[in-house]
Amino acid sequence: MRFIKALGLLLLTPLITLSQEKWDLRRCVEYALANNISVKQADLQIRFAKLDANQAKLSQYPTLNYSTNFGYSSGRNQDPTNFSLITTGYLNSSHSLQTGLQVFNWFSRRYTIEARKLTAEAAEAGFEKAQNDVALNVAVAYLQALLANEQIRIAGIQVEQTKSQLESTQKQVQQGKLPEINAAQLEAQLAADSTNVITARTSAMQSVLQLKALLNMDAAAPFEIATPPVEQIPIENIAELQPDAVYALATTNMPQQKVDILNVSAARKNMLAARGAMYPTVSLFGSIGASFNNKSQQIIGTNVINLPLGTVNVSGTPYNVFPLKPYDQPIYGKFPYFDQLNQNFRQSLGLSLNVPIFNGGNLRTAWQRSQLNLEQVELTKQQNSLTLKQDIYRAYNDAVAALQKFNSNKKAVETAQKTYDFATKRFEVGLLSTYDLITSQNNLTRSKYDMLSAQYDFVFKIKLLEFYKGQGLKL
Repeated sequence: MRFIKALGLLLLTPLITLSQEKWDLRRCVEYALANNISVKQADLQIRFAKLDANQAKLSQYPTLNYSTNFGYSSGRNQDPTNFSLITTGYLNSSHSLQTGLQVFNWFSRRYTIEARKLTAEAAEAGFEKAQNDVALNVAVAYLQALLANEQIRIAGIQVEQTKSQLESTQKQVQQGKLPEINAAQLEAQLAADSTNVITARTSAMQSVLQLKALLNMDAAAPFEIATPPVEQIPIENIAELQPDAVYALATTNMPQQKVDILNVSAARKNMLAARGAMYPTVSLFGSIGASFNNKSQQIIGTNVINLPLGTVNVSGTPYNVFPLKPYDQPIYGKFPYFDQLNQNFRQSLGLSLNVPIFNGGNLRTAWQRSQLNLEQVELTKQQNSLTLKQDIYRAYNDAVAALQKFNSNKKAVETAQKTYDFATKRFEVGLLSTYDLITSQNNLTRSKYDMLSAQYDFVFKIKLLEFYKGQGLKL
């Protein structure tokens, strides 16, 4: 996939490994793609869709089923082997093999197979979208964590500056050059600065926890991110990220658009399949079978019978009258199991026509529902395209605004730094109050925070435009 391959190009500034290996963006994304629950769920959807597609493909082949039974019957029954009426109980068993093949169904089955195949392809594109979404969310969380770390650094610098000023002021207070209130004010500022450090660390911990959640990682597991300087993060020139050009590329690169196109095609095939189901179907069928009855008998031999038919009296003497020819009397015995199956073997083959006339309107309703579903999927496609375009134009406008804000804040930091430097010198010679010095220092810190936030916001917006353009995420 283009996006995943682009992740392989991510390069970060080499960092010295301390107590544990630090996580760069590439490692975070790779771990998230392997462990994130949303990605795993999208993978399950692919497997479900492939099962449905394979089942639809197998449905075009003939069916073949074997059945057998064994039972006991009593009372007045028909012998299943010779169809005579009997009243004695008997044991019976039968075997049957049936097959069927749908010969013609107005291409309903073929359209169903094609629809399932397209749905499976849409699931694969959906899996790619899930990966993209997770990777983008990881990148956002990663940048937030970087920003939080930078805020800790700035807050720490301010603490050190305030400590240095407090130490210098305390010496001057001890020498009687400054009143004690100056030292008290700096002590209060040091406490406030220390609180800012704690707040920044808490924010950084929350950012790391959010990143761990995206990675599906244990919140208690040791974790530390690599922190490349924001100035070294490569970004493309905003002039080369015009929204109309980015949108033209996004319509072919973004997996959501692939999903929408495939879903529309699948819905159209499902509509054709539903329409075909309303027409007659022609099928072939066939079966073979055999049965057994333990009361069934067969002739195992004969006896020659020549019994007298009667007597005649001739001159008072009785004589037996015999038939002109003796006859054979059959001798019945057990009919073996497999011999019965062979003798009772039967076959059938035929052609069936199924014409749906009236079935509660189910078929027509299904066809009408498929038409509405097609219309709904097409509207979803239009909505997603509109949303994508709006997101790209919004990201571009936000990037322009963030760049302007960063440049403005950069100038504000330069001005605040000069003001603070002058204020420090004036304070050291006793020409500036502690309150004014603290105010100048706070203005400088606030300007640095604002510039840093604007800088990271600009970087993210550019990365978002690069992402839509199909370049992946690079830090």
